[in-house]
Amino acid sequence: MLLVTGATGNVGREVVRQLAGAGRPVKGLVRNQHSADRLPAGVEPVIGDLGQPETFVAALSDVTAIHLLAGYAGLDALLSAARETGVRRIVLQSSSSAPSGDLDNAVARYHILAERAVRASGLEWTFLQPNTFMTNTLDWRDQLAAGDTVRAAFGGVAVATIDPADIAAVSVQALTTDGHAGRSYRLSGPQALRPGDRLEILARVLRRPLRFEPLSDEQARAEMTADMPAEYVDAFFSFFVDGTIDETTVHPTVQELLERPPASFEQWVRAHVGEFAAG
Repeated sequence: MLLVTGATGNVGREVVRQLAGAGRPVKGLVRNQHSADRLPAGVEPVIGDLGQPETFVAALSDVTAIHLLAGYAGLDALLSAARETGVRRIVLQSSSSAPSGDLDNAVARYHILAERAVRASGLEWTFLQPNTFMTNTLDWRDQLAAGDTVRAAFGGVAVATIDPADIAAVSVQALTTDGHAGRSYRLSGPQALRPGDRLEILARVLRRPLRFEPLSDEQARAEMTADMPAEYVDAFFSFFVDGTIDETTVHPTVQELLERPPASFEQWVRAHVGEFAAG
């Protein structure tokens, strides 16, 4: 039995879908019954709060491996309970920022600390360190609904964004096969694209005359500050203005592990075109 935390998130929903599709027994941790109703057929729902392991620890009794999200309180308690109930393997969904080791960066810090806790748990572990998700492009839906101009931050930074389904496929392999213990996998898509490049692809698929307008750093900081804590804004500026992480390099990891290329951004857009139309 496998447990997937964040089972309706960008990656988690793909992990449970792929596991269930392969006939693997799988539980999906969700916060409420509404989310449980969204799980694919064949997935056993577990309702609980990842930040409060006591709300779902009973569900670990027959679990042997966990797809785990970083950034939640109570991680040490969860790992202790997992070890005591017979869980053997943790696949941690971490971040491209973790290898930096920068504990002063608010985003990198919670991934680094999660990796340290998992590494110290005594359980078999694998770390997934993916680039920015292609699904972040869905943040443009409101602008697309309002007109043909998209404004976005860090317009000059090319990022090899990754399809969450590819992250999920790597997790499924690490959860269900041997040979991944003690490995940290940097994951990227097949091509580094600037935001304007992604919008050109989106325009072609949607058949709309879309135009990209880069935000200045001052504009970007003001807009981001309205939506997230200042320490997270500083973290993203450190990543993409100061260049403290590299998400431009294309990594061969997905190709090597899955023996197929990762999905291109255009392939991802075509698979999700309805979600943009809905915007």
